[in-house]
Amino acid sequence: MEQLLHYVWKHKLFPLRTLVTTQGEPLEIIDPGLPNPDAGPDFFNAKIKINGVLWVGNVEIHLRASDWLKHHHEQDTTYDSVILHVASDIDTQIQRTNGEPIPQLELHYPPYLLENYQELLATSRYPACYRLIPTLSPLLVHSWMNTLQLERFEQKTAQLLQRLEACNRNWEDAFFLTLARNFGFGTNSEAFELWAKSIPLRAVDKHRDNLFQIEAIFFGQAGLIPEQPGDSYAESLQKEYAYLQHKFELTPSPHCQWKLLRTRPGNFPYLRIAQLAYLYQQSAGLLSQVLEKSSLDEVRRLFQGDTSPYWITHYSFGEISRPQTKHLSKASIDLLIINTVVPFLYAYGKYRGQASLTARAGEFLEALKPENNYITRMWKECGLTAAHAGDSQALIQLKKQYCDPKKCLYCRIGYEYFKRPK
Repeated sequence: MEQLLHYVWKHKLFPLRTLVTTQGEPLEIIDPGLPNPDAGPDFFNAKIKINGVLWVGNVEIHLRASDWLKHHHEQDTTYDSVILHVASDIDTQIQRTNGEPIPQLELHYPPYLLENYQELLATSRYPACYRLIPTLSPLLVHSWMNTLQLERFEQKTAQLLQRLEACNRNWEDAFFLTLARNFGFGTNSEAFELWAKSIPLRAVDKHRDNLFQIEAIFFGQAGLIPEQPGDSYAESLQKEYAYLQHKFELTPSPHCQWKLLRTRPGNFPYLRIAQLAYLYQQSAGLLSQVLEKSSLDEVRRLFQGDTSPYWITHYSFGEISRPQTKHLSKASIDLLIINTVVPFLYAYGKYRGQASLTARAGEFLEALKPENNYITRMWKECGLTAAHAGDSQALIQLKKQYCDPKKCLYCRIGYEYFKRPK
């Protein structure tokens, strides 16, 4: 398993004897180098001594030495910088593009490491390392959680910057698109994102002073206005959308598949779109306003929102319900802050070089309660309890980026598991 050899090399789990190359020359590993996640040699800037001579360069690792030829590295100048080739089966000699031979080291992983790895892969319980978690030191857990939270920040920043490019580098548009997706609260997130992409925001801006016209565009683009209106509101909305559709040459999103089955009324897409229309109409330059708010309570008030009067007695078109104001709940607002506001504070702050914004993103997460979902509940059962939203984001990152793809070799908990001989 080549991944295990990478692990052995990275953590210097070498046999307790003098290392020698296949040519019998004494070998000392001073620094194994930095792992390379992209194309090219596996480790960069390694430092080794061969027969007393210091070498600085890259290291390539394979299960078999012949994999060098199989991958045609002898024809690729990118690999001319390799100063050592590591393999568990040295079945051939290798060389650079100019024919110069490359020193090789035969390296094997300790038997206990393979046993622990196979045990993790074979365990039916999820996560596989559940037995070890209660024994971990608080310092190790705290350090790993901080790292995971930062990883999640960076991952979300990369996603937001891609969305920014798709929005012609308009931060407000990218914010609206992200906010709309998160208004789906999981069940309808994909549909909300597709819907938001169909909204002509510059056209909507021309009617920002008229909530009814914003609703007409929003509901019309979502394909949710009934073909046979059951009341005067729906009938007027249909007529208004027909006018605006002709005026702006609008085409409703054909791919939105709204989910209502097993969805509670408060999360129906009709109501969420009505809330989002009200928020958009009331808050011009929403991202700019978010960036100006220095406290969580200020941000919460900004997102509390409301709806037009029709939705006080409706959760969907034509079906009257008990009168009730349809503010977003505190729990829903906090989820929007975690998944929309905080990532944008971090991404915008990093993009603009404003450390105060990136710091505020972390402060907001630590001030918010942890998310209560199946992932955080799973970790709690194993002994990892989230103290705040920063921790719950870290635990989500741990599951999605390490446990699900079984990247135990890259996890600090996995490291603790692997280093314990049977």
